[in-house]
Amino acid sequence: MADKKKFSKFNIRRQGNLITLVDEVEASEDLKKILERETHERHLSVINRMLIIDNFDSFTYNLVQGFRSLGAKVNVYRNNAIDIESAKELQPSHLVVSPGPGRPADAGISMDLIKAFASEIPILGVCLGHQCIVEALGGEITYAKQLMHGKTSVIEHDQKSIFTNLKSPMVAGRYHSLAADETTLPAELEISATTTDNEIMAVRHTTYSIEGVQFHPESVLTPDGEHLMSNFLKI
Repeated sequence: MADKKKFSKFNIRRQGNLITLVDEVEASEDLKKILERETHERHLSVINRMLIIDNFDSFTYNLVQGFRSLGAKVNVYRNNAIDIESAKELQPSHLVVSPGPGRPADAGISMDLIKAFASEIPILGVCLGHQCIVEALGGEITYAKQLMHGKTSVIEHDQKSIFTNLKSPMVAGRYHSLAADETTLPAELEISATTTDNEIMAVRHTTYSIEGVQFHPESVLTPDGEHLMSNFLKI
């Protein structure tokens, strides 16, 4: 049975984006969690101004839909349709660099944006976006150990940052033939997730809020992907 405690309540009075609770009543912890979650979601809808760079990939709008469902306000630009000055004028709170075909060199302004925002806002790179982070910060991309398109792998992670409260190991959907070369990673990038055969599945900057994932959190092949995306919004 859920623990019960007294707290100020249930005749819920709304004032703008605030929820005011009046009268003292007996209520369950479950109810309190629901109210806290609603407040958090309303907070997200106000403060998050996410910029997503579309690297001409069909998965981009899965990311868009996923983040919008979590309460984020999302602006989407293709990698050849925005410059750094225009991106700065948007004053984004988060930057996401999408999957896409080819190599980081084919990703338009993606790497330049990563460098421009590295010390300013949280950045998430997915698949090609992850590879862009690696190259933008001085690492190299090589051929993956296995060709993985529409396949799942079990990955182990450090349960920190975007992996907070996610089970390890976890199942992740993969769509790639290239991967980060561990021997070339700069000191400021640490490995935060790998496959059982030690393919790099995620990296994290040791100082800035930069996360790269080789797998696809927006794919149905990654059951815990929504939780990971929600964690990113909390950074």
